[in-house]
Parts: sequence; structure tokens; C-alpha cells
Amino acid sequence: MLPGISIIFGFCFGAAFGSFLNVVIYRLPRGMSLSEPPSHCPSCGHRLGAVDLFPLFSFLAAGTKCRYCKAPIGWRYFGVELLTAIAWSVFWWQNLVVGSDPVRFVALAAFATTLIACIFIDLYHYIIPDSLNAILLFIGLAYNAWLLTQGAGWTNVAGVFIPSAVVGAMAGIGVLWGIAFLGRVIFHKDAMGHGDIKLARGIGAVLFAGPALMSFGVAIMVGAVLGVVQILARGKGEEEQEEEDGEAGDESESIGSLVKAGIGYVLLVDVVALFVPIVERKWFGEAAGEVEEEDDWKPGFTTIPFGPYLALGALLVAMFGPTFFAWLNAYWNWATKR
Repeated sequence: MLPGISIIFGFCFGAAFGSFLNVVIYRLPRGMSLSEPPSHCPSCGHRLGAVDLFPLFSFLAAGTKCRYCKAPIGWRYFGVELLTAIAWSVFWWQNLVVGSDPVRFVALAAFATTLIACIFIDLYHYIIPDSLNAILLFIGLAYNAWLLTQGAGWTNVAGVFIPSAVVGAMAGIGVLWGIAFLGRVIFHKDAMGHGDIKLARGIGAVLFAGPALMSFGVAIMVGAVLGVVQILARGKGEEEQEEEDGEAGDESESIGSLVKAGIGYVLLVDVVALFVPIVERKWFGEAAGEVEEEDDWKPGFTTIPFGPYLALGALLVAMFGPTFFAWLNAYWNWATKR
């Protein structure tokens, strides 16, 4: 559809969106406006000029420091822009150069952009905002609606044809909520965060059931490796402090509450509540989108957010799903012929 050289535009557009993502990642979990005040240095508060807003380039040209106060700028800003640019480049190549599916490109680019925001917010704040999970769901439903107009986008479930985004979303809830339920029943501990369950719902809506399930498997494998690295990277002092603090005050969620929450996620109560907050206050006892006040909770030495791995697994499958399925099929053929 487009010449190969056009991938440069995909990279640049992705980097530009990545620059905005840094604003989202910093402000959204703090309950701040995304538009006011204008972009500024978090250290000295100086408003950034046009020369400071070129994605990737400005960061390197300034020597990874603020041009005004010389305070160091975290590499997260560069990493978010680069990761978003790479994801957009891959989808641009697959859908606008090799393929000819601009609608799928838009859906996957929006999907990747939202997932990257989820990754970094969860890494830093141990939360995934409901608004981002709702955006993922809307992307999946909108893309599926377009597929339906093309005579595709249906999944046969026991002889009944259901929109694939709906089946994928329910599969996402089922798998992650099932893990949370089993962990609560068997180990009497919270095994999965509610943000992760809603994130899995959005991933299923966009990727559909089969690829979504594969992405969950990839997430588990990646998490098993990187999770250990993350724990080892933490200081010994944190481990000792956790041992001193113990688990006082750590109360697990009741099974009844978990069941009610699962039903709420199937009925999209959390999504409706973004527009009508009283709905979630009635169902969950809190208002959607509220920023939690600071409390005494701190992540323990072995506390690892699973959301970033879910999002990363979904990104990898969205970009390289056919390759993963080919590997899985090759392994299955080898294993069954032994």
C-alpha cells in the first residue's frame, strides 16, 4: 500500500504520541489535568519551549538534563517515546506497507499506545487507571464493529455466533478472575489485582480470545524471568524492613466481594461508572476514577505488579502473533510425534 521508506513516518508519529504518553504517565495517576499546566520541567517548573519537545532528539541533545536548571531527566521519558515509536513502526510496516489494512493499523497503534501507558503507571504506582482499561475495551469493540460490517469478527461459541471482542473480553475476565478466585480459596491470599482483571478484559477485546490467551501465557513466562530480576534489583534493606513489618494489616479480600467484583466487570459496571460515578459507589463502595489518598501501604520486597507483564505479553503477541503460533504449532507437532 505504501512504500517501505514510509515507515519513517510511523516511527515519528509513534515517538510524538510517546511524548504525550509521558504526560499521561506522570499526571493521570496523580489526578492532574492532562492539558493544564503546559509541559514543564518537574524540577524547576520552567515551561518547555518548542526545542524541548522534539521526541527523542531533545532528550539526547540536552545531555539528559533540563536545559534550564540542569537537573537530570529520567531515562523513562526517552524509553516511553522509543518503545511507542517502535510499536507504531511495526504496525505501520505490517498493515500499511506489507499489508493494506489502515483500520487495523489505527486500532493496534491505539492499543499499543494505551498498553505502554498502563505498563509504566503500574510499574511506578501499582495501579492501572480505569480510564485506560476502558479505552482498551472501546478500541476492541470499535474495531470489531468495523469487522462486522465486512462480514467478519464473529466467534462461534457452541453454535451461537458472538462478536469476537465480546468473547475475548469474557475470556480475559475468566482467566484472570479465575486465578484471583483460586488464589483466594486455596492460598487465602489475594492472587491478582482488580486492575489486572480489567486489563485482561481489554486485551481480550482487542486481540480476541485465541491471541489473548497466548498473550497471557507469554506474560507469565516473561514475568517469571523479569520478576526475579526485579526482586534481585531491590536492596537488601527493603527485605529486612519487610521482615520487621511482617504482614500486619494485610487483609485479603472476601470471596463474596471478589465474586461481586467479577460480575461487575462482566456487566461493565466500572466502565459505566466513569460517566456515572454513583454506579460504582453503589456496586463497589467507591467512585470510579477517584485518586486514592496516600496511606501507609508500601510494596513489599516481593511485590511485583503483573499488569506490566500482561501488557508486554499483549504487545508482543499483537506484533508477532503469527510467529508465536507457528512456534507453538511446530512444538505441538514435534511433541505429539514422539
